[in-house]
Amino acid sequence: MKLLLTVTALLEVATGLGLVILPSLVISILLGTSLADSSALIICRLTGRALITIAIACWFSRRDVQSSAMAKVMLGYNFFCIILLLYAVLKQQIFQSPVFHEINVRKKTLTCLFIIFSPLIFAQTIAKKHTASKETIPDNTIPAYRWWNLLRYKIDIAPDYSARFISGTNSIEFSALQKGKVMQIELQEPMVITKIIWRNSAIAFKKQNNTYIITFPKIVPKGKTETITASFKGHPQVALNPPFDNGWIWTTDKKGRPWMSIACEGSGASIWLPCKQVLYDEPDSGTVFSITVSDTLTAIANGRLQRKKDNHNGTSTYTWQVINPINDYSIIPYIGKYVTWHENFAGMKGQLDCDYWVLDYNVGKAQKHLMQADTMLRCFEYWMGAYPFYEDGYKLIEAPMPGMEHQSAIAYGNSFENGYSGKNLSGTIWGLKWDFVLIHESGHEWFGNSITANDNGETWIHEGFTKYLESLYTEYVFGKEAATEYTFGNWKRIKNDDVIIGSNTSDRYYKGSAMLHMIRQIIGDSAFKGWFRELNQVFYHHTVNTAQILSLLNNYTKVNFAKIFEQYLHTTQVPVLEYYFQDSFLNYRWSDCVEGFAMPLKVSLENRYNLIYPTTIWQKLVVNDTNKTLLIDRNFYVDKKTAKD
Repeated sequence: MKLLLTVTALLEVATGLGLVILPSLVISILLGTSLADSSALIICRLTGRALITIAIACWFSRRDVQSSAMAKVMLGYNFFCIILLLYAVLKQQIFQSPVFHEINVRKKTLTCLFIIFSPLIFAQTIAKKHTASKETIPDNTIPAYRWWNLLRYKIDIAPDYSARFISGTNSIEFSALQKGKVMQIELQEPMVITKIIWRNSAIAFKKQNNTYIITFPKIVPKGKTETITASFKGHPQVALNPPFDNGWIWTTDKKGRPWMSIACEGSGASIWLPCKQVLYDEPDSGTVFSITVSDTLTAIANGRLQRKKDNHNGTSTYTWQVINPINDYSIIPYIGKYVTWHENFAGMKGQLDCDYWVLDYNVGKAQKHLMQADTMLRCFEYWMGAYPFYEDGYKLIEAPMPGMEHQSAIAYGNSFENGYSGKNLSGTIWGLKWDFVLIHESGHEWFGNSITANDNGETWIHEGFTKYLESLYTEYVFGKEAATEYTFGNWKRIKNDDVIIGSNTSDRYYKGSAMLHMIRQIIGDSAFKGWFRELNQVFYHHTVNTAQILSLLNNYTKVNFAKIFEQYLHTTQVPVLEYYFQDSFLNYRWSDCVEGFAMPLKVSLENRYNLIYPTTIWQKLVVNDTNKTLLIDRNFYVDKKTAKD
């Protein structure tokens, strides 16, 4: 929609200015006729002004991702403009020309249509391609996934706390990218799908372990939008140590009252919900989630509360709606004895609704401690641009687990204290200066929820970037020296036990963050901030892979970082700078690295740091004869060793 409105604004203002300033010339060039009649000229100028008005409106609405209303206004204006232009042309041609040929009227009418609507058609074509590219389908995607695109989940569940049992339905709305007949969804045992409805009739499906193969009675044509409704029930897997193992959480609060939620990052939502369990395909229009619980409890989910319904049988149904795309493991209910308060955050896109939900006996200390959220939002908007989900709001919800990055409904269980459960993961004093769960999990709204890896093997995009956001937050609040110390503390946790791409190593966090820190040293703070903002504009609400992240970095900086990505993401080697002094020269090269590795490096010679540009081939640098000491800037995660000629 942003591209649609931008392109249309530029083309409409050009057409409008032409009609206002030189209406006769423009009409003569475009239609091959003159407009001598003064009333026709006035109408053309009015049309031009209308087009300029629409251009201005489109331009100021282009950054609003929810600009469907603007698009409708634009269509209305275009319709009005074409009526005015047709009237001007036909008024002169029909009523003043002594000889009128029908074919000329048709030709001029079609030309008018083309003139007015061609910018819109062109922009829509580009926007359609742009929208389609928001989800990057991995090459190994099976046919039963590939042909259809998720549009919306409409979920309705009723958890039974006493029986540890859930039942419900999920209506899956989708569009056919290609024609198809066989669809696959997942639901993990011991949960079962009991029935699937399509067009008011039950359709055939086959269960294969945790997979359900659905066969439609006839082929679904390309471009068709359809909905299936899966009824399901069962005793879901129970999480014993959430979120580090997955499942439903059936527990009690400190007063012995029911407290429920889910942890399913890793296992995916199919541990409890029938869904298309792939990272690359998120429901484009979000979810509608209805939860029926005892009327003594409150049910919370992602997005905004649409309604609370009293069922007059001791239960209430809470319905929440998300209008933005959302990954499946973020779709989470929270059920307990909650109270809430609201704050307004004056952000980059206007007022952001911030809502905090905590257990009733924690509200006092929570209100004081969670004031950190305001600083977090200011910091992250400074570095990355606007919070990605203004339309759905920001919520922090006390949860029966340490924390998790559930979109617009962050799970918080850090006991309202700094650090991580009072611990310092970085080994520095700075790790106890702020709430780790609040900062880290909220950072995932940008990297993880808005920018989402399209495959489980690419999740360093979530964790490496968000780990580095901790350093950026520390710098924003306590200064660069504090952030540097915090960063190096995290580097001590790098294991080099496995390559990052395609694995589940914890180096996704720490080594991924280290690579980003080195990129910052190479390109500078201003360019680094610009790249972060560019990422969050270009890949706003996208599923992406590492190649796309690298491509944008290279294009933005005009520097090729391919070998650096290969070294740090695809190997466990730490590159080594080999060097030796000979006469008045420093000789140096990279070793223990991928072929062709070349990374600029800050080194100290003569008591000041400068960039050198080592490759895998020996190079020479003239140095002072008396200086035989080489220091490497500690902001680079590399080793060094001396070598002999």
